[in-house]
Amino acid sequence: MIHRYRLNRYNIVLDVASGSVHSTDEAAYEAIGIIDELCKGDADTAASELSRDDFRTKLLERMRKLLPEYPEEELYEVLSDIRELIGAGKLFAKDVYRDLAFDLKKRSPVVKALCLLVSHSCNLSCDYCFAAQGRFKGKSGLMSFETGRRALDFLVENSGTRKNLEVDFFGGEPLLNFEVIKRLVEYARSIEKDAGKNFRFTLTTNGIGLNDEVMEWANRECYNVVLSLDGRREVNDRFRVDQSGQGSYDRIVPKFQEFVRRRGGKGYYIRGTFTRHNTDFTRDIFHMADDLGFTELSMEPVVCAPSDENALREEDLPVLKEQYEILAKDMIRRRRDGRPITFYHYMIDLEEGPCIYKRISGCGSGTEYLAVTAWGELYPCHQFVNDPLYKMGDIWEGITDTGLQDRFKLCNVYSKPDCDNCFARLYCAGGCPANALHAAGDIHGTYEYGCELFRKRIECALMLKVDELCHTDLKTK
Repeated sequence: MIHRYRLNRYNIVLDVASGSVHSTDEAAYEAIGIIDELCKGDADTAASELSRDDFRTKLLERMRKLLPEYPEEELYEVLSDIRELIGAGKLFAKDVYRDLAFDLKKRSPVVKALCLLVSHSCNLSCDYCFAAQGRFKGKSGLMSFETGRRALDFLVENSGTRKNLEVDFFGGEPLLNFEVIKRLVEYARSIEKDAGKNFRFTLTTNGIGLNDEVMEWANRECYNVVLSLDGRREVNDRFRVDQSGQGSYDRIVPKFQEFVRRRGGKGYYIRGTFTRHNTDFTRDIFHMADDLGFTELSMEPVVCAPSDENALREEDLPVLKEQYEILAKDMIRRRRDGRPITFYHYMIDLEEGPCIYKRISGCGSGTEYLAVTAWGELYPCHQFVNDPLYKMGDIWEGITDTGLQDRFKLCNVYSKPDCDNCFARLYCAGGCPANALHAAGDIHGTYEYGCELFRKRIECALMLKVDELCHTDLKTK
């Protein structure tokens, strides 16, 4: 399967199975499209047909009509190059990964990461919050040190030979339980050497509780911090308000700026959410970059009930796709000007990206990744918390609902028929199970709106990579 598209004056061809990305001239772009049409994307058919004189004649006739300005010898050269790419497995490659998906259910789960919900309370009352202002549609409360310590022991006990273990302090607002967080990190450091493990901690915070002590601690102990800010003051303060309805922008922005300065501008993300009230979200990204000085940025589409006034709608899709293109083109300009920014969703490594199992199975929720509530209950991830159908067990007894875990083992791109004809399937691995559940009523379903946005992000990300590589080549010549 291939995917062809034009963006920012580039003709781009993605070979889905091999992951090869080709930036082509017009002749190659059209020829590949004709071959795809005639051979229906089948690798064996394409390879065999191109060796037949009658097929090449038919192909050349169509190319001459489309590209009358191209000399005959150039068209022959294009076909020769295409045959070479097919032979090298870089074009119309076979998808040989489907059988690997069945191996996932047979593998013994190794837990690599925990989301510790150290606080089921929050000092903000964000209108769009999926966690119901930190309570996760349940009771409020804070995780005890004893529960957190047992969670870390559970992670070590169930991590097999995995050395690097990830722990995200999450909520609610985790800094409401900062003293326990500090003790938990101290405990983890005290056991990691004997256990043969290396703990890596992430903190996600709304910034209200940031102070000098927290900054110093986080810069010493956390390899990454996620700072929540929605962009422009008027956008942020429409949603990210305290219990009295007061906006948070003026309280958190100076803290975030100082925090990032102390971190050396690395190991952080500013994470925002856009809704249908700011579909011009690039203005928020540019505000955070140009006016506030942040360079590591992420902006997520809101996920909520379709009836919610904040929900993104079908009529918003063209605007949102255009916004992603505006952002990608602007990032090229910034890179050439020597002041680049990073956008989380455009980070693609074409040479040393995730292993194929990761590209098939995604985040590993319910298997490699689990959420732990303040009371020690286990859920596939934080978005399933307090749904009784998705409680998997607890940190004392372990996974008791093994049938539920088996369902999550099968959460992969090949378990979803809707993904079969999607060019982005090996980048999203079938998408978020929680989003699928909320949109389609089944973790094996698809969230089509999210798929549309994801495909556009991948197109933009690949274009950025093509531009980077093309200009790198020019500089070295």
